[in-house]
This record gives sequence, C-alpha cells and structure tokens, in this order.
Amino acid sequence: MASLRALGDTALHALQSRLTLFSVEFQEERLRLVQLVIWLTAAIFTGVMALAFASLALAFWLWQSSPLLAVTVLAGVYLLAFGIIAIAFKRYLARQPRPFDATIQELERDRTCIRGQS
Repeated sequence: MASLRALGDTALHALQSRLTLFSVEFQEERLRLVQLVIWLTAAIFTGVMALAFASLALAFWLWQSSPLLAVTVLAGVYLLAFGIIAIAFKRYLARQPRPFDATIQELERDRTCIRGQS
C-alpha cells in the first residue's frame, strides 16, 4: 500500500510540475502575443501614414507630366514593398520558437522514462 501511495504521489507531483511549466509557457506566449499586436499596430499605423503622404507627393509631382507614369511608378513601388515585407515576415515566423515546446519535451521525457528506455 505504501508503494502505491508513493507511486501516486510521484505521478501527481510530475503532473503538477508539468502543469506549472505549461502555465509559465502560456503566460510567456500571451505576453509575446500582446507585444506582437502592439508592435504590429504601431508599424501598420506609421506605415500607412508614410505611404499616404509619399503617394500623394509622388502622384502630385508626376501627374503634371504623365498620369500613366504616376500610376505605374506607384504600383511598382507598392509591389516591391509588398515583396520585401512578405519575405521579412516569412523569415520572422521561421525564427519563432514552437509554442509550449518545453512542456512537450518534458512530456516526451516522461513517456520515455515510463517505458524504461532511459
């Protein structure tokens, strides 16, 4: 009976430590998401403002000589900017850690230990 209690206590302790780890990682992920939203909002706002004023200035300047040239130049600039942003965002996502990775690794170690493969 004592060995069953010890086994149950060990199992509950392992479960408690895994849940604690999950809770810490969840808080980190939530904080990272909030930071991402704040940075993204600031970037979008400043980018839209800069783009609007630059577009107005360029269109006004080029419209006097050739309206078609103004539209073509603006479209090219926006297409180039989109390509650069898409590539940069893809690299950013590739560098991000997998959510709850430490919890998953600990559970995998637990399964390996229970199977007796340690």
